Amino acid sequence: MEWTFSLDDIDAVGLDWWKVVGDRKVFAFHGSMGAGKTTFIQHLCRLAGVRETLGSPTFSLVNEYHPAGRGDRVIWHMDLYRLRDEAEAIEAGMEEYLYTGDICMVEWPARAPGIFPTDTVHVHIEALNEGLRRVRMRMEEDKP
Repeated sequence: MEWTFSLDDIDAVGLDWWKVVGDRKVFAFHGSMGAGKTTFIQHLCRLAGVRETLGSPTFSLVNEYHPAGRGDRVIWHMDLYRLRDEAEAIEAGMEEYLYTGDICMVEWPARAPGIFPTDTVHVHIEALNEGLRRVRMRMEEDKP
C-alpha cells in the first residue's frame, strides 16, 4: 500500500491508513532524518483519539499516549535512534513494549531489527520534495 501526500492531505491519508491496518499493533517506521516519521505518527495518534500533547521520544526513548474513549488502551511511540544496537534496546526494555498487545509505533527500527514480532507492519517514509511525502506500508501478506 502506498500514499503520496502533502501536509494538507495528511489526515485523509491517516484515516485511510487506519482502515487498511485493521487490528495490527506494531508498526516500524523507516526513513531518513527529516523524512516526516514523527509528524506522520503524531497525526496517526491524533486520529486514533489522543488528545494530550504529542512530542518526539528521541530523548525519552518512549512516549505513552492514551486515546480518548479507549479505556486503558495505550499507544507507545518509541524512538530507537539513540540506541547503539539490539542488546542496548533489550537492556532499555524496548522489546517488552512490542509484546504488550498495545499499539506500538517505532522510529528507527533498524537499530534493533531482531526484537520485533513477525507480524510487524513496516512503514517506509520518504521526502519527495519540500512539501511532498511518500508512505509505503508492507504487511505480512505483502511478502513474496
